[in-house]
Amino acid sequence: MELSIECQKRDASVNPRALRREGQIPAVLYGHDGDASVALTVDQRSAERLVRSASINNTLINVSVPEMPWTGQALLREVQTHPWKDKLYHLSFFSIASQSSVDVVVPVHYVGTAKGVKDEGGTLDIMVSELAIRCAPGAIPESVDIDVSDLAVGENLHISNLKLPAGVEAIADTDKTLVNVAAPRTVASEQETSTTVSLLGTEPAAE
Repeated sequence: MELSIECQKRDASVNPRALRREGQIPAVLYGHDGDASVALTVDQRSAERLVRSASINNTLINVSVPEMPWTGQALLREVQTHPWKDKLYHLSFFSIASQSSVDVVVPVHYVGTAKGVKDEGGTLDIMVSELAIRCAPGAIPESVDIDVSDLAVGENLHISNLKLPAGVEAIADTDKTLVNVAAPRTVASEQETSTTVSLLGTEPAAE
């Protein structure tokens, strides 16, 4: 999904509280010019619409700053809100145009029905619902799809098992479990009960 927003340059000496009272949200853009950053403001209503539709570190946003002038694609890196009023306080944008690669977070979709669920009555336990990846700015996938059809009871998939698109690299712990198929609850309960009885029935011989 791509979104667009227009920003204005901001005098860094102006009190952010005064800007918010005037319906403007302080923001910053970086990554567009080496280590340089530029202070911006965004119309409050536009910022609220953007935050409702965009995902941090995932959604590409067309950011324009007419006064610079500058236009380019950026990621929404950070959204700051008031601790208890749930009001926007600050936005951070990261330009991707000059980057050879970017770190983003994409949702993980599990497709198919595990045979351990369909044939053995097991339960699919999902451990990871989004994945941190590194890729070229123009190759950000909307999601990572994982086929779980072949998983039997007791089997699992780790990040290292993923077949990612060319040029896409997972930057999370590769040993982390994504999903597993747990044994049916009744079987698990019977095993626990059996173990408990066995332990209780084992008593030291009388002297």
